[in-house]
Amino acid sequence: MKRRKTIPEQALEPKYNKRLFSHVLPTSPIPEIGTVLVTGASGYIGGRLMPELSARGYKVRVMVRTRSPEQMSLWPYAEIVTADALDFDSLRTALKGVNTAYYLIHSLRLGPKEFAAADIQAAANFRKAAEENNVKRIIYLGGLGDKNAQLSKHLRSRAEVEEELKRGSVPATILRAAIIIGSGSASYEIIRHLARKSPIILTPYWAKNRCQPIAVRDVIKYLVGVLEIPKTAGKSFDIGGPDILTYRIMLKTASRLFNKKALFLPSPISNVRFYSYITSFHTPVPASITHCLFGSLKNEVVCKDDSIKNYLPFKPLGYEEAVLLAVEREEQDAVRTRWSGAYPSTHASADRLIELKKPPQYTTQHSLITSKGPVSIFKSFCRIGGKEGWFRNNWMWRLRGMVDRILLGVGTARGRRSHSSLDINDVIDFWRVEDIQPNERLLLRAEMKLPGKAWLEFNVKKEGPKDRLSVIAYYDTDTFLGRVYWYTFMPFHHFIFTHLIEQIEKRS
Repeated sequence: MKRRKTIPEQALEPKYNKRLFSHVLPTSPIPEIGTVLVTGASGYIGGRLMPELSARGYKVRVMVRTRSPEQMSLWPYAEIVTADALDFDSLRTALKGVNTAYYLIHSLRLGPKEFAAADIQAAANFRKAAEENNVKRIIYLGGLGDKNAQLSKHLRSRAEVEEELKRGSVPATILRAAIIIGSGSASYEIIRHLARKSPIILTPYWAKNRCQPIAVRDVIKYLVGVLEIPKTAGKSFDIGGPDILTYRIMLKTASRLFNKKALFLPSPISNVRFYSYITSFHTPVPASITHCLFGSLKNEVVCKDDSIKNYLPFKPLGYEEAVLLAVEREEQDAVRTRWSGAYPSTHASADRLIELKKPPQYTTQHSLITSKGPVSIFKSFCRIGGKEGWFRNNWMWRLRGMVDRILLGVGTARGRRSHSSLDINDVIDFWRVEDIQPNERLLLRAEMKLPGKAWLEFNVKKEGPKDRLSVIAYYDTDTFLGRVYWYTFMPFHHFIFTHLIEQIEKRS
């Protein structure tokens, strides 16, 4: 466990003033309650909750499954503890001395066959460990849905987790939300890509079901607000925006906001697996996630209880305003967290290049001498991927990404969180940033489907009066299929990487 210094609200306020959501809440911070644990801090909601709590003076502890060097810079004012919700003993340590714990864990990224069982086991472990440590309160963000109806696997799992957390002696505050709209959310990115890129949108019967979407900033306000109102302990609340819309209307509204015209046609096909698979080819969100989300579209998710307004009487944003704010954040290149930060589930425990017991068996290197300077070269190779593409031979990268999507991999459509900056753990298409050293090195780890492990390194080093720009591919495998894969693609390496470094140097 690593203890970090907390930061007072006034110290963070100037930096985050325009980006904080909870500073308009009608509640007052109560940092004297002691340590607040945030699980799922590397996820979409947890990553946005963290700076809000720190800015309000709370002593925050972050629970992560695996320690990595970037966490110290990502959460400089938090205490970081390593634990896994499926490992009861590690939870005992994580919850020691905690007053309030935010339970923001879900296993959706595991796919529809595995997440439900993992969710229930994790919740049971967390409840028992919280009881042992005399935690005063648990705050859980769950899903809307009529419990008396036949819920989808996703919503049923959320409801079961809720009941599991409420079963113990620790009071649990439950917030139930439907679709969350905000820059970087999976739901928003599905809607945005379908509305912008699909001239024809087929709508099955369940597209007429009603939904009450909520802006991500309002979710954060509610999460912080209930913490600061002790009377909400042990209570459950439905949270949503002011608009109740069908999924079809949500897509049509988004098309209008994006100035796109789409033809909406009723579809006789209603199979969720089919739609989720097809949608994964048109959006950055992979089939394993879209399948879980689309399964929930068969249920109406509308707030039945508005009692949260008695405690937090602020006005939530409407659907259109939430979409426009998400677009604005993207245009400003100011997306703070994204769904891809926690997907795939194996990324946190993946082997780092530096952690391999032996050097990778296969490498290939391509380089050139340049006089452009390390600062300019570094900025250039940090712009690869996403909308910029790979500077040249983009069709080859896209083809590899398409094959990966067919195999239910992440594909290249994930793009990037930011077009102008990179941090460790950021996603670049089917790669993830494993290491970044300013003006020296960018190391990417492959997350596409492979019969082995692969890395791609860009570096610039001083060589005499000039600099050497290099691109190095590393590949590690111990299987026959893995070796066949390497030698099959080896002839393309010279073609791809030589052109790539030439374009990096040219654009610097």
